[in-house]
Amino acid sequence: CSAQWCKWRRAQYLQRILAKPGLNSEFLTQCYAIRFLAMKAVLQRVKSSKVYVGEEEVASISVGLNILLGVCVGDTEEDVKKLVEKVVNLRIFEDGSGKFNLSLLDVKGEALVVSQFTLCASLRKGRRPSFELAEKPDRARELYELFVKRLSEQVPTYKGVFGASMEVHIVNWGPVTIILDSKEL
Repeated sequence: CSAQWCKWRRAQYLQRILAKPGLNSEFLTQCYAIRFLAMKAVLQRVKSSKVYVGEEEVASISVGLNILLGVCVGDTEEDVKKLVEKVVNLRIFEDGSGKFNLSLLDVKGEALVVSQFTLCASLRKGRRPSFELAEKPDRARELYELFVKRLSEQVPTYKGVFGASMEVHIVNWGPVTIILDSKEL
């Protein structure tokens, strides 16, 4: 995805939204920038997690984080960098006192990353989600693989199969589920 093409795609989408009568364009522009133009990660603290493609187990972890990663139009390497830093240092594991004081690094946990373009869905109109803000597959795969690579430099990291229909089995611990948005970091 060229930067020019991404900019054009975002502009086209924004124009369609702003063309609706009675909408405050300044408010919508701010909402659009915050909601749609960010890489998203859903972190689930797990006791274990496994990914299957068909009947085959392709990855599994014990204690750590199951990460659903959505790459949206316009996401960059900088978004990957910010998310990886937050993921490995986020203190969502309990210490001896039962307080969230430990990170994935501290507990020597593992990560299982699953691509999830549906995190970039727009539900603005109708009942069927629109995925036009999900990044094109080639660019999304590139950023997904970069996320996995950078994460694996710090913690043991496993991954699902990009673009495949997968079953994700987790034993959620807590449950603790955190949603990260790269533009809010």
